[in-house]
Order: sequence, then C-alpha cells, then structure tokens
Amino acid sequence: MVAETDAFIDQWTAHGVPLNAARDVRHGQFVLVGVDERAAGASGCSVDALVRRMARLQSVLGVDLTDNAPVLFRRGERIERVARERFAELAAAAEVGPDTVVFDNTITKVDDIRAGRWETRAADAWHARAFF
Repeated sequence: MVAETDAFIDQWTAHGVPLNAARDVRHGQFVLVGVDERAAGASGCSVDALVRRMARLQSVLGVDLTDNAPVLFRRGERIERVARERFAELAAAAEVGPDTVVFDNTITKVDDIRAGRWETRAADAWHARAFF
C-alpha cells in the first residue's frame, strides 16, 4: 500500500502542475497525505484523484481507507473504530468522555497535526459538540 501511495504522490498533479506532496503512516493504520500549497495547491480534481486511488487500494487490501464516518479513539493503548451511533452509546454510558483521546480526521493542515490537534482529547475536537 505504501509503495502504491508513494508512486501516485510522486506523479500527482493539479491541472497539470506537479504537487509537492508527502505521506506519513501513523499507528500502522492511518495514511496521512499532505501538499505544500506554497508551490502549487491541490485542486478539487486532484483531491478526487487521490480519493479514487485510495478507494481502489482499499478494495485490493480489504481495508477501509476513505470512510470518515466512523469514530476512531483510544481505549488504553488500543485504537478502536466504531460507528458514530455506537460512540454516542459509549458516551451515554460514560465509557468515553471529554478526556477520551480521539482522532480528528477533519484536520486539513499539517501544522494542526504537528500541534497535536489530530490525536487529541474529545473535548478539543468536533466530538465535543457531537457527543458531550
């Protein structure tokens, strides 16, 4: 998967302009892709191309790479993935709360990831508004 993603990123363009992009794999299950927009910004078409490539990879690998609907969070050292409805049930039962570490996959800037806003307390992410 990593080699396939790298091959795509190395040739990734926005309206024919090469993108300066990179990827990082975190916790053995998250593929983060970033573009240096100072050189050339990703367009809607180029983002769609990346999502299509990841969708093809997910069917080959049998894993879900593009579904942002589930909630991913830490329970101890484990990373769990549950439907939003299930996370709401866990919140109602006080099995998760504002201090639960979640992964905010709505983050779009590398600086936000570096600042710790991707893997963060639920109270500091969109999860607070949705579940607490």
